[in-house]
Amino acid sequence: MDSALLCHPLFTRFNNLTLSTFNNRPSFAPPPPQTLRKSKQRTSNSASSAAAFSAGNMFDETPTTKNGKPSVAASTLGLGAETSSEAIDFFDNLEDPDHPSDGYSSIQSAVDAIHQGKFVIVVDDENGDSEGNLVMAASFATPGNVTSMVQHGSGIVYVGMKEDDLQRLKLPLFSVDNGNNETSTFTITVDVKTGTSGGVSAADRAKTIVALSSSESKPEDFRRPGHVFPVRYRDGGVLRRAGHTEASVDLVALAGLRPVSVLSAIVDTQDGSMASLPKLRSLASQHQIPMVSITDLIRYRRKRENLIERIAISRLPTKWGQFYAHCYRSKVDGIEHVALVKGNIGDGQDVLVRVHSECLTGDIFASARCDCGNQLDLAMQMIEKAGRGAVIYLRGHEGRGIGLGPKLLAYNLQDQGHDTVEANLELGLPADARDYGVGAQMLRDIGIRTMRLMTNNPAKFKGLKGYGLAVTGRVPVVTQITDENRKYLETKRTKMGHIYAKGPLSAIHRKTTPEAEAASN
Repeated sequence: MDSALLCHPLFTRFNNLTLSTFNNRPSFAPPPPQTLRKSKQRTSNSASSAAAFSAGNMFDETPTTKNGKPSVAASTLGLGAETSSEAIDFFDNLEDPDHPSDGYSSIQSAVDAIHQGKFVIVVDDENGDSEGNLVMAASFATPGNVTSMVQHGSGIVYVGMKEDDLQRLKLPLFSVDNGNNETSTFTITVDVKTGTSGGVSAADRAKTIVALSSSESKPEDFRRPGHVFPVRYRDGGVLRRAGHTEASVDLVALAGLRPVSVLSAIVDTQDGSMASLPKLRSLASQHQIPMVSITDLIRYRRKRENLIERIAISRLPTKWGQFYAHCYRSKVDGIEHVALVKGNIGDGQDVLVRVHSECLTGDIFASARCDCGNQLDLAMQMIEKAGRGAVIYLRGHEGRGIGLGPKLLAYNLQDQGHDTVEANLELGLPADARDYGVGAQMLRDIGIRTMRLMTNNPAKFKGLKGYGLAVTGRVPVVTQITDENRKYLETKRTKMGHIYAKGPLSAIHRKTTPEAEAASN
């Protein structure tokens, strides 16, 4: 459960009970490690592919002057859209966005299990804590299910519910002073009145859980306080909050059932601590329970659901030429994004595309710390010269998704010697928190189906795959190398798998295609 472990004197432990409800189930255990996607190996392959584009340090032969100003020899280049052998290898190494992460079951297997009234283990793997919850549809709760949850859990059984149901049953949220001005997700506890005695037994709690899941239940059907803990689901689910409550309700909804879940945090039966990932995997394997990660569920939903709405289209004359601006609003977080479209997209085939992450410091203030502004400028030039293409400008991606303030804090750490990846991690933030699902849906909405993608970043290929889009070629976007951004770009190459040029940068211009050549003239 994505909350602190609660203790309740009325809850006894059932350490000597058997897991009868886990028996005789179809095999949904996570696949053995040897059959899973070798993502680490593929990451290594991508890094090797990146290295194949450069001879040694890609920056060794590019002299610069101080203060971020490039010398005459520094490159301002846009490479051709030819798919080299290295790029083909890179495409082949792309991960299937529907394939589960290593050591986890597929989301579809979990949805199938939920639909059949069986358990799923949901793991929060984002912060390294690997907290796991036993999850199932509330409408299928039985005394045996509740007994199993108590035996392997904290003793607290939660019911994930949407705001509408909580309001209908008049279950107010607790007012909790937790020091951070956040509203509690817990409501007052309840027991169903009909057919129960003390409310604490597995049979009584199962009846309460089923009653909470019913659309026919009324506020007067429940006693308050009780022994079952309703918790509020945040609208948007895991796309808004990557918590166990949201994941459990999302899985139940995906299974076509009424979106009310039951869940309990899994603990180590030996010492009562939160169960470690190896313990969770052992439990899943022993009882043939699918175990899924919240990260995989987020990816699954982003691929399948319409996340955007187009709110305006307007002619936009720019310094590069005339474009049409298509404004989209995310249904998940309300952030507005823009697609700058040039020319007639037509059949949507072989379109020149740049998917650009917002960078206020680079795009607007021309920061010399990064190459973002220069890449955007070059992409606009190339599309204008080609007469057909699109720039997808994704807002909310500042600092690779960490936000403007944290990015500036990371800059301070970089001035102390950290590289761009180390600085994010030192702040307790991910190296790259961006997601390209919204961008992929924007591309489809404006009619693009296949593209030559202007990027050096392998994550953008992976982020666009699975939305009915195909990348037919990569157009590297290599801009000015300066004293200020040299370490930043080298870190992206060595630690993030960015792919740049093979051989000395000063010679690359001879290999450009007409679009890049025209853009540099």
